[in-house]
Amino acid sequence: MKNTAKKRFWFALVVFSLIGQIAWVVENMYLNVFIYEMFGAQPAEISAMVMASAIAATLTTLLMGALSDRLRRRKIFMCMGYILWGLSILGFALVRIDVIGGMFPAVSSVSALCITLVILLDCLMTFFGSTANDAAFNAWLTDVTDESNRGAAEGINSMMPLVAILAVFGGFMAFDLGEGASWTSIFLIIGGVVLVIGVIGFFLIRDPELPAVEGEGYFRNIIYGFRPTVIRENPELYIYLAAFAVFGISIQIFMPYLILYYTVSLALENYVLIMAPAILLASVFTVFFGRAYDRFGVRRMLPRALELLMLGFVLLWFFKNVALVFIGSLLMMCGYLGGMAVFGAAIRDKTPEHRAGRFQGLRIFAQVLVPGIIGPAIGAAVLADAETVVNSDGTESFIPNTGIFVAALVVALILYALLPLIFRLFSRKEKTNEA
Repeated sequence: MKNTAKKRFWFALVVFSLIGQIAWVVENMYLNVFIYEMFGAQPAEISAMVMASAIAATLTTLLMGALSDRLRRRKIFMCMGYILWGLSILGFALVRIDVIGGMFPAVSSVSALCITLVILLDCLMTFFGSTANDAAFNAWLTDVTDESNRGAAEGINSMMPLVAILAVFGGFMAFDLGEGASWTSIFLIIGGVVLVIGVIGFFLIRDPELPAVEGEGYFRNIIYGFRPTVIRENPELYIYLAAFAVFGISIQIFMPYLILYYTVSLALENYVLIMAPAILLASVFTVFFGRAYDRFGVRRMLPRALELLMLGFVLLWFFKNVALVFIGSLLMMCGYLGGMAVFGAAIRDKTPEHRAGRFQGLRIFAQVLVPGIIGPAIGAAVLADAETVVNSDGTESFIPNTGIFVAALVVALILYALLPLIFRLFSRKEKTNEA
């Protein structure tokens, strides 16, 4: 790349990744808080929302990733996707008891209707977001990087969820999340920012030059990654995807309930001030962790990420002291983001050239669908008999407990125990190829 092109690339990577992750943070960590605070949602309803979004994300990425490959275009999907994504986020501002109750006065439970509308709107938002970010942006990032800079790029890309969490946490300090007006402002601000980034992208992004692939139709491209011949040709890619799915299950067991655990179970009213340093440190750590991947590879770095993740789970399981919760959260976040960086770079390394779009659906299948269905279901099962608290309006809300960290630890331990076998299989394959 020329110097100007490099600057444009890194700037586009940071802007699109950060704003996309901010939108995903609001969805993944705060929509559950929204329906919990505003409409008294229960664990099963939160789990259903996460599952529905995961299915929508996977189907969207399969369809739109293959289409972006077919058309050999990334820019239009990224930019228009962000614009529509922003508009859909603005729609959440209308989901309020007074608005929906006025539109449907005969409904017996306005709160239940609002929860249903949020789930449906979440699926619509996920369609636009997955088109823009999961399908187009991730394919573009694969297209414009190579083995010399992929770890560094993935380190930046993987740290953005934590930077986004920091930005959202800090911004949300100005709002009372128990007030409907606060949520209206939040959705208007986030939706507007995402929309503006989509417009800016038309002037910032350059489409990579992708060769035409003759003789392959659109619908064949949709199922391309599931063909037995493709699986046999790329065994390491599929094993890493399977391992990524197990890793994601561990994360999704506790992540939908993490903010509620801090605020409800630990009563940390100042949890943002406690978590902000942990997020900053984990973000910096992830950049260096991604660079270490470029040097040492997946076999050295993936076990280290899992060790940090599991140590964080242990501390969060046993301790409720603020200082130890901070340390446990820091280690958990370092392991989580470090693992995301390693899996992201390894999967990009093993993705066949010029076919990145049609493999994004497969990546989302492993990263979002499987974890999004299994993880929250395990979390909901763990919290099925959780203690409850009576709200001022007479309704009951559940109190998340440390069982979510125990369950997440068990799944992470299973993956950690399987790593030697996985790497041994790769070593045998390499020796067979050399012979």
